[in-house]
Amino acid sequence: MSKQTQSNQIHIVLGLGKSGISAAKLLKSEGKEVLVLENNTNEKLISISNKLESEGISVILLDEQLNINNFTPWIGKIDTIIVSPGIEWEHKVLKELRSKNINIQGEVDMAWERLNHVPSIAITGTNGKTTVTNMLNHVLKSNGLNTDMGGNIGKALSKIALESINNQHQHLNWLVLELSSYQIEGSPKVQPSIGIWTTFTPDHLERHGDIETYFKIKRSLLEKSSIRIYNSDDKSLSRKRKELPQGIWVGIEERSSYNHHPRFWIDQKGYIYEEHKQLFHNSILKLPGKHNLQNLLLVTAAAREIGLDHTSIATAINSFRAVPHRLEYLGITKNLSFYNDSKATNFDSSITGLRSIPSPIILLAGGIQKKGDHLSWLKQIKQSTNGVVLFGLSAKNLQKVLLDSSYKGEVIVKHNLEEATIASINLARETASKSILLSPACASFDQYQNYEERGDHFKELVKKYRDTQ
Repeated sequence: MSKQTQSNQIHIVLGLGKSGISAAKLLKSEGKEVLVLENNTNEKLISISNKLESEGISVILLDEQLNINNFTPWIGKIDTIIVSPGIEWEHKVLKELRSKNINIQGEVDMAWERLNHVPSIAITGTNGKTTVTNMLNHVLKSNGLNTDMGGNIGKALSKIALESINNQHQHLNWLVLELSSYQIEGSPKVQPSIGIWTTFTPDHLERHGDIETYFKIKRSLLEKSSIRIYNSDDKSLSRKRKELPQGIWVGIEERSSYNHHPRFWIDQKGYIYEEHKQLFHNSILKLPGKHNLQNLLLVTAAAREIGLDHTSIATAINSFRAVPHRLEYLGITKNLSFYNDSKATNFDSSITGLRSIPSPIILLAGGIQKKGDHLSWLKQIKQSTNGVVLFGLSAKNLQKVLLDSSYKGEVIVKHNLEEATIASINLARETASKSILLSPACASFDQYQNYEERGDHFKELVKKYRDTQ
């Protein structure tokens, strides 16, 4: 397709979520003609649409599934189509548009073009990436570095780019980015200074099709990173070590426990080492669970590569607190502790939660079940819980899975999280359990916009209960 003059070109943004809105505003700020297409419609989207229209950004709420006819009026005038992460990169409509030589670009990739002069750290992985991203950002900020954090959490990268353009006097030292597989597959231009891979287990197979494709997408980010940091304790990553670009490995066991020597490791007394140099004791970290020691090592390795000394890192880590919705401690009432682990949207992440808090536990789980092996999850439930309260779309299916496994604890099904929380408190009292854990092992989209909204609702419910006691 021959390019027309700039004045005739239109940039189409797909999706009216956080990423789409930020991308549209960024493009508009550059004087481009922008159209946003959204395949849903509701009061919230209408309100957002009206606000963008007032800023000179056209919006069409299609109220139908995306199809090639939606683009017909603009064929020949399209400069680029910007895709939000929630839209499949291999969507049949995008394939058809590519066949017409129309440029398709992910939102992260587009924003990256405006920010590639800033040193960056990109964190990916099935689980652990949000904690690592927040912890590392905290360490850098605590040591006087001007950072911005976003991507899959916090701000959309387009918003960071727009703020950077509008505040040119504020010099960014580092970008700290959490990137999901959805974002990576649409971002071939992203080349981080440092790439971190936390863990790798089956996830998002509904979208990527098979685990090998999922692995290749994650690996592509590390291949483009100048410095690479990996978690030796993750069995899948360790097994595929020879298939990965060379990098720094970290592990929480003694160095002799591995078939390769991690550069960062922890001795039996709890001291963290870089090679043979003792840095600090792991007790400075106030988060529970072995997985958080892995996260600590990944953060320490990155901070050392950036040039921070071990004392500065330790001081910052000591003041870091839990990330909201990831094993977030909500307090104790009448010897019953509450934990919000709403970010646990798959079986492996829920297993980590079950292993990390005082048992016996009453587990709250449910939502939209993803593809994946639930056997290890069932095994951990049997070890850690007195009962399970299920809610949401997959509740009946998970109930069958638990009953078929000969689980001895109580299994209760409720329609929503409020009913499930009340039931879990009653069950905890009846069974003398120590903890109530919301660790759903499922996506939230059946009843919530995202896992944050689900976690916030749980926190409100727990607060209401605690206030009445």
